[in-house]
Amino acid sequence: MYKIVGKEELAPNIYSMDILAPRVANSAQPGQFVIIITDESGERIPLTICDYDVEKGTVNIVVQAMGSSTKKMVALEEGEYFKDFVGPLGKPSDYVNMDLEEVKKKKYIFVAGGVGAAPVYPQVRWLHERGIDADVIVGSKTKDLVILEDKIRDVAGNLYIATDDGSYGFNGMVTACLEDLVKNQGKKYDQCISIGPMIMMKFVSLLTKKLEIPTVVSLNPIMVDGTGMCGACRVSVGNETKFACVDGPEFDGHLVDFDEALKRQTQYKTEEGKLNEEYEHGKHECQCKKLGLDGGAK
Repeated sequence: MYKIVGKEELAPNIYSMDILAPRVANSAQPGQFVIIITDESGERIPLTICDYDVEKGTVNIVVQAMGSSTKKMVALEEGEYFKDFVGPLGKPSDYVNMDLEEVKKKKYIFVAGGVGAAPVYPQVRWLHERGIDADVIVGSKTKDLVILEDKIRDVAGNLYIATDDGSYGFNGMVTACLEDLVKNQGKKYDQCISIGPMIMMKFVSLLTKKLEIPTVVSLNPIMVDGTGMCGACRVSVGNETKFACVDGPEFDGHLVDFDEALKRQTQYKTEEGKLNEEYEHGKHECQCKKLGLDGGAK
């Protein structure tokens, strides 16, 4: 059992949770992920690590409540427990194992979409702690859904916020913001790292290919079991078949077959919808019983 020692709502339906998991915290590196099982009947949920504190023995995750499993996760409060919390899994980001002097020669730009800001943060912090200030673009539909702005700003060289509706920062998509930085503001980047919705990473990669900026993307969105056993995260990268959970989750964005990956992401959509309906129906029944509206109270 793994204790939840901190919980905070970052935005509507988006929560930050600190989990007491000393062994995971001690081994975690940027780019890796964990597998969480909420309870005895819970499914395996892969989530990229947002932060880790070796001294406190805690690992931070950010969860967006969308389906039945993530809704169960965020329903737990500080002091309660997850059944399982396994990790760190996957390969760390490439620069972690590169010669530091070579890394320092590069100018990095991170492009995050939505909750993708969470896994971007530890990467930017890792670079900052080694004297490398990377630029970061964080995209969101609207101002209210922007997360971790202050934390990222503290460790980034420059932080650019982009909102689809123009309610905060740059008015438009992250791709338009990146293109503006390069073409109109004269920014030059040697490496782009993009994390967020699959469709966003696809169009970031298309743009950076045109701009001739090498790009890495994280394919965490298509992972299921996290060990390579189920094959749900099988993806074509160049002329090779890879598994996001064991070979990644980070890959060359210019080689990923995003159309295939997007189709694969929807393969359990029907089952997910049914489970979500059952979860919401169960919540409704439970609430009725509490209020004495189930017909059982006379």
